[in-house]
Amino acid sequence: MSTTSTNIAGIRLEKYALNASGPDCTTLEELEKIGNSDCAAIMMKSCTLEPREGNPEPRYQRLDFGAIQAMGLPNLGYKEYIKFVSELKKYNKPVIASLSGMCMADNLQMVKEFQDTDVDIIEVNFSCPNIIGKPQLGYDFEQTDTVLGKICEINDKVIGVKLPPYFDFSHFDSVAEIMLRHNVQFVSCINSLGNTMIIDPETESPIIKPKGGYGGLSGEYVKPVGLSNVRAFYERFEGKIQIFGVGGIVTGTDAFEYLLAGADAVQIATTFEKEGADCFTRIDNELKAIMGRKGYASIDEVKGKLKAL
Repeated sequence: MSTTSTNIAGIRLEKYALNASGPDCTTLEELEKIGNSDCAAIMMKSCTLEPREGNPEPRYQRLDFGAIQAMGLPNLGYKEYIKFVSELKKYNKPVIASLSGMCMADNLQMVKEFQDTDVDIIEVNFSCPNIIGKPQLGYDFEQTDTVLGKICEINDKVIGVKLPPYFDFSHFDSVAEIMLRHNVQFVSCINSLGNTMIIDPETESPIIKPKGGYGGLSGEYVKPVGLSNVRAFYERFEGKIQIFGVGGIVTGTDAFEYLLAGADAVQIATTFEKEGADCFTRIDNELKAIMGRKGYASIDEVKGKLKAL
């Protein structure tokens, strides 16, 4: 019988797939639904120092093969998520805080205050493309290096970075060098493909309102980019930093492809939003079936074993 258990920096995940920060993880009620599911961990909503309502509606639209959104980080503020941690520990699975400060001081304050909680993992979001007037930190390598250094100085938790998609080998090289320089245990790649646009030819307008219609593209559309980023960092990290694969995971086959590319675990957002928490059971069963058919007993037997043509 194949097992899909894995770990991130020694923290055990009973399954290979968990939710990505984004849809349906904002309130305690939503997080408890995740806790009651086969999701491998409970990822909380990316939080800011103060509560945010986010961008104006319509800001999320489903598409045939994914979604486009410019949510603008609607969340309850980090203090609420600190309160949630103790409630969520009863589900006996890792609890992950996702932090997305508007500036370095915000991130430092939130990282510091989460140290005194029972949260298992902290993911710092350097890649939200949908904040009006705010650039993605992950594309400013010098600032990424500076902020990450400051964060790691005050952190004793398992910590990692959610990265934007990169498209150039020199960028993979530069980012990998920065991550390896600091005490980072994992990266999550990729966040949504930023500043894309879908136009409705009937209304002759974009289908979301914020930022003049520009939004983050997710789902099956971005899977090839997610796979390439996972593989590129897997090759550069040489086992020193672990990887969450994110982007376009709809089936167990998709998860298996990320596993071949080198992902230690995968995060699911768009499929979770469309299908609900039952998707974690289905995808896990499908992944186990593929592994069993191929004679693989464990995640480690497959991870990173992508074959060259």
